Amino acid sequence: MSETALTPADLERICRYLYDRTGMVYGESKRYYVERRVADRMAAANEPAFSGYLARLRADPAELAAFISAFTVNETYFYREEHQLRCLSQNLLPEIVRHKGPGDKVRIWSLPCSTGEEAYSIAIWLLENWPMVDAYHVEIAGSDIDAAALAQARLGRYGERALARLPQDVAQRYFEPAVNGEREIIQDLRESVTFSSANLMESSTLAAHGRFEVIFCRNVLIYFDDAARARAVDNLYTALQPGGFICLGHTESMTRISERFKVRRFKDAVVYQRPEDDA
Repeated sequence: MSETALTPADLERICRYLYDRTGMVYGESKRYYVERRVADRMAAANEPAFSGYLARLRADPAELAAFISAFTVNETYFYREEHQLRCLSQNLLPEIVRHKGPGDKVRIWSLPCSTGEEAYSIAIWLLENWPMVDAYHVEIAGSDIDAAALAQARLGRYGERALARLPQDVAQRYFEPAVNGEREIIQDLRESVTFSSANLMESSTLAAHGRFEVIFCRNVLIYFDDAARARAVDNLYTALQPGGFICLGHTESMTRISERFKVRRFKDAVVYQRPEDDA
């Protein structure tokens, strides 16, 4: 076997290993994609044999993190799916704070958060568009399985392409001037968003973050099979406060996965709610 060619048995083993840890489904139809990434990681880890590399994955958490990072898709930008942000400020939050008093906590989670654009977008949008933002303790968190993406999110540095959808005046208020083609989010905003590791497939890592009023979980379930989707959605349901909302990507639908959520249709978006009476 060459360093880039996996036997059918080895391809099945590595795809099963990835599936068990992330829920992402790969197989023979994506052989080239898998082999390229396995070969790159074997070279980086200085492991010439696949069997040795698989043993390394099982023993080395840092290499496992790098391996998972090689398979995750981190293409995103600021104000992506802006219609959901409008729904957040015009519909979801006003409904949520009806049951809260001044200074009470409102928790919003971006999961997976990739390199941080979505979590920071939520913060910027609320500062710009929700007049009640200072009346409550709004806590915005971002989590991901990809350690490299989280490191980038914490840095808060982005190229002009990521900022292309932001109005120019908004970008000027929340980003430092460009240096070497990148702009850094101002310190106050960067420090207002927290980032941490979490795996949608592991209920314990989600439970450690507590419960949230709103969860943005966009464009990840499309990479899962039915069983993995059901498992992830059960974990998300538990992570929501009763009455809380989840926002999926525009090609995703909760009604095909779980009947536990109420479908809520607002002017700008369809979202899914954990029933208020389900405590």
